[in-house]
Parts: sequence; C-alpha cells; structure tokens
Amino acid sequence: DRIDAEVHLAPAATRSVAATREVDESSDPYRTPFQRDRDRILHSKAFRRLKHKTQVFMNPDGDHFVTRLTHTLQGTQVGRAMAAALGLNEPLTEAICLGHDVGHSPFGHTGEDALTPYVEGEWHHAAQSVRIFRVLEPLNLTEQVLDGIRAHSWKIDPPPETPEGYLCRFADRIAYLSHDVEDAVRAGVINVEDVPGCEVFGEPGGGWIAAMIGAVIEGSHRAGRVAMEPEILDVMNTIRDFMFERVYLRSEAEDQRRKAITVIRSLVDHYLEHPGEIPDTYRHDEADPITQVIDYVAGMTDRFALREYDRVFRPDGIT
Repeated sequence: DRIDAEVHLAPAATRSVAATREVDESSDPYRTPFQRDRDRILHSKAFRRLKHKTQVFMNPDGDHFVTRLTHTLQGTQVGRAMAAALGLNEPLTEAICLGHDVGHSPFGHTGEDALTPYVEGEWHHAAQSVRIFRVLEPLNLTEQVLDGIRAHSWKIDPPPETPEGYLCRFADRIAYLSHDVEDAVRAGVINVEDVPGCEVFGEPGGGWIAAMIGAVIEGSHRAGRVAMEPEILDVMNTIRDFMFERVYLRSEAEDQRRKAITVIRSLVDHYLEHPGEIPDTYRHDEADPITQVIDYVAGMTDRFALREYDRVFRPDGIT
C-alpha cells in the first residue's frame, strides 16, 4: 500500500488515512487519496483554462509573461519544495496548490471586483474554485484538498485546517511576488533598482524564491508550525505593498481595468437577459439565474470573454 510510504512524514503532517470524501471510494493500490486528487485536478478542464487567464497583465501579447497557469505551476513547485523539507505531505500540498486558482475569473482580481456587485458580500475566486470541483466539474476531491483551496488566500477566515494548506498560502505569495516583479520590469512598468528587497534577496529571480523558501523552512522549525522568519516576512510584505502601489493598482492601468470591468459586467447582464445562450455543458440547473450566469462568465478565459463581448456588442467590429 502506497500509504505505508507516509511513515517518514513529520508528526504534524496530514496522513492519507485521514482523507475523507463526500462520496466514499474504494482505495487505489498504487496512489494515496491525495495523489489521486492531484491527478484529477491536472486533468480537469478548469485547470486547462488557466493557460489563457490573466496573472497581472491582461491578455498579454508577449510569450514570456506569466499566466495564471504558469503561476500555478510555479507556486506548486514552491509548495512541494517546502513540504519536502519540512516532512509534510507533498501530494496534499501539490493538489491544493494546483487547484487553488481554478476559480479565477477573466482579467485576474479585476474580474472579482466586476462580479462582486452581483452577489451578497464579496465574490472571491477561492470559493468559486471549490464550487467548480464540488458542483460544476465534480471530482469528489478529499475534504482536506478542498479546505486548502478554500483558505489559500490570507484574507479567508477560518484559516486552513492542515499545515499543507498553510504552505499553499506561502507558496502562492512567494511565487506571485517573484514572477510579478520580473514581469513588471520586463514590461517597463518599474525599474529593478526601485524594487524594495533587492538589498536582501538580490536581483529578482530564483534567488528571491530560494530565500523566501528558506525563510519558511527555518521559521517553521523555530515556531513548531508553518511560519516564515519574521524579518523576511517583513521584507516580503514591503515588496507586496510596493507591488500594489506601483503595479497592481497603478493609475496608468485604470483605463484597462475599466474596460475589463465593462466586458465582464456587460456579459453578465447580457446572459441574464438571454440565459438560453449559456451552454448546457456549463449550466448547473439547480442554481439560481445569477449564479448560473456568474458560473459561465467567471469560467471564461480572457480571450474568450473578449471574443464573446465582440460577438454580442460589436458584431461588425470597430469601424
């Protein structure tokens, strides 16, 4: 039994014998439940759509800009590296990291802002990721994986129930700060000499990732739980604040942001008036009309949303 291989894990690690599913399944002789979850996520349609979803720059033309898919793969590798060093459950960490962003709407976090007025409270991609795997593309994932996906964002409360879920929180932030800085420099939005943290981590790139991974490993050993060395955490938070001010929320991107919001809200309003245009393959008939529409629009890639907007609102193109 492959589960026997987990005897080497640290005492705090989550064991596969604790895995629970909404619908019981027979065991696999070659894979643990968390390995099966990882494989199911990798083969899902929602995961494949990440290749054409925005990370920072909307529908970028350059081949080297990070997409939501490459961010996910990079974050997953960061998570696995930390799990291996800490003796935590690698397949569980990997499954959570692979699935954490599948619920993202087109155009990144701007899409969340566009959808929020249609729901009570705040529309958040983490909850949509769980909805995809529970309802829209049901994979019968373990509750431990779904919980880690639900709480991968630091703003979500309650926090993850497993240490592997906490690893995804750190892995996500380490990955996006590292590659988003490189993308912003590549795009000419910021100059590398203006970026805080270089005096600690050096030039943006692999050294940043290695330093932050090391800080989580050392910090976790010291704290007895998943944590980052406080001085490195302060530097990481300073970089994050800088990125929000100079990149994510920069005034120069406001026009692009308004256009993205217009596209998403126009599509939502259109499908509310024409629900028959929602494909049967992406409709949950038991959901209310607004949920059905948001499921469809949120699942779109950037380029599909733009094509649909042109089809509906600019069928003759721009003259």
